[in-house]
This record gives sequence, structure tokens and C-alpha cells, in this order.
Amino acid sequence: MIWTAADIPDLGGRVAVVTGASGGLGAETASALAARGAHVVMAVRDQGKAAATVARIRRQTPQPSLQLVDLDLAALSSVRSAADAILATNDRIDILVNNAGVMATPESRTADGFELQLGTNHLGHWALTAQLMPGILAAERARVVSVTSTAHHMGRPLNPRNPHLHGSYSPWKAYGQSKLANYHFALGLQREFERAGVAAQSLMAHPGLSHTELQVVTERAGGVGVSGPLWRWLAARTGMTPADGALPQLRAATDPAARGGELYGPRFGNFGPPVRLPLLRRGTDGAIAIVWQVSDRETGVPMRIAR
Repeated sequence: MIWTAADIPDLGGRVAVVTGASGGLGAETASALAARGAHVVMAVRDQGKAAATVARIRRQTPQPSLQLVDLDLAALSSVRSAADAILATNDRIDILVNNAGVMATPESRTADGFELQLGTNHLGHWALTAQLMPGILAAERARVVSVTSTAHHMGRPLNPRNPHLHGSYSPWKAYGQSKLANYHFALGLQREFERAGVAAQSLMAHPGLSHTELQVVTERAGGVGVSGPLWRWLAARTGMTPADGALPQLRAATDPAARGGELYGPRFGNFGPPVRLPLLRRGTDGAIAIVWQVSDRETGVPMRIAR
């Protein structure tokens, strides 16, 4: 039986935080959660773009419960302010979808000196999740969904001596590394939840090839040379719609049958209905431990999980 957005259960009274909710997969995720009654915190960098998305959601869903929070994952000070703002107005977080990201950008640095893709895709989300942990643990059975990519298969585990790829940068190498870090983070977070004996769960999702603005932004940035137009063309001709691409992360976030440590994605690799996928590249203890070591060291934000 094919799982669709119609299978999302009633989310009345639930609080959901979605990063990158101003467009693409994030906007579709926020819209679907709001349509099922969740109070959706849209944590976004581009507030103008987010306002247009809010207007669209309001046209689609009568009286949705929405909250806009300013979040730039490439600046730890912004992450701290966003977490404080979210916790100041919400006593718990039932769903956190770490969706926002950048792909195959030219070499550059975040406000804190991190390689941009690792800093945005992983380290920013590490810091946000850690700082939202009191709200996550306050929920009855929270879910944290990390959005990875099939590109994690081409990624290499973090090198603790050079996580920012000084002297060895390439756009796709950095992207694959950041997406594998997402993967190891999600597996490690589930282990930590289990060790602490808490009810929260950590799951993963990947959208396959979806036709969103991500490919256009990647091409405009110029970091991938001749492959940029190819990826944009493939996404436009063969990619799924943003609504379909968001289904794996929506299923991971809401399906009552989903369990911590699971990965959801399109049935046929880069397209198809959302299904639970086998973990073909399980995180080793060493790789997960390095993600914890590097993330704690670089951000200065520890992941504290306790009853």
C-alpha cells in the first residue's frame, strides 16, 4: 500500500519545527504538517520568501498554526537565538525536521569559519538539535528527522584533523561528507536516546531526485562546473515534485509504525513512493564517535541527553 500525505495522522496539539521551510521540501513539509493540525515553527533564513510560503499555506489550509523564526544555520549565534526563541514560546517539541541544506557550493566558510556545507548541513543542525533538546525531551515521544541524501554513499567519514577539507576541497566531496555526517549523526542520536532510556527517536530520510530550487542555486553558485546544468536538467525532466520529494521525511516524522534508527526514501532509489530502506552503510562506532567528537569540539555545544 502506497503511503501518501493523506496517511499523516491527526497532529492537533503537536509542535513541529522545520528548518529551511521557506521553499522546496521544507515548505511542503511545513504545509503538510500544518494541514494535519500541527503548530509548525518555520525556522528560516529568508524571511521574505518565508512570508510568501506562509501566505500560500494559509490559502491551502484554513487557520493553520504557524510561527516564523529567523535561523541562519551558517552562524552559531543565529542558531542560539533561534533555539531560544523557539523554546521561549513552546514548552515542548514533538517533531524536529532538520531539512535545510546547501549542495555542491564553491569553497567558502561560515560565520564561524566552518566549511560551508559541513557547517550548514551538519554542524548548524547539531547545534540546533542540542539546544532544542530540553523541548525534545519534554515531549511524550518526540522524533528528530535528519534529512540526508543518496550522496552519503560517496561521502567519507569526518577526518577529525581536517573536517573542513583545507587543501583538499571539492564541491561534491564536501557535500558527500556533510550528508554522511547527517547519516552518522542520526544513527548516533538514536543510540544516545536508547542509552539514556528516553522515549525520543531519531530517524533519517532522503528525498531522492526532487525538482526544487536546490539544483538552480547550485548551478548559479558555480561550484560544480559543467555538471550543474546537467543536474538541473535531470531534476527538471526526471525529478519528483517537491510535494512527492517531501514524503519520505514526512513519513519518518509522522508514521506511527516508524521506529528510531530507520531510513525512509523513494522506493526506486531516486523516485517512487516513500518506503523504509535498508541501512546499506551502517555507521560504525568509530565514525559515529568522530562525529560526536568533531561536532562538540567545533561548535562548543554538547549534546546533553538525560531523563
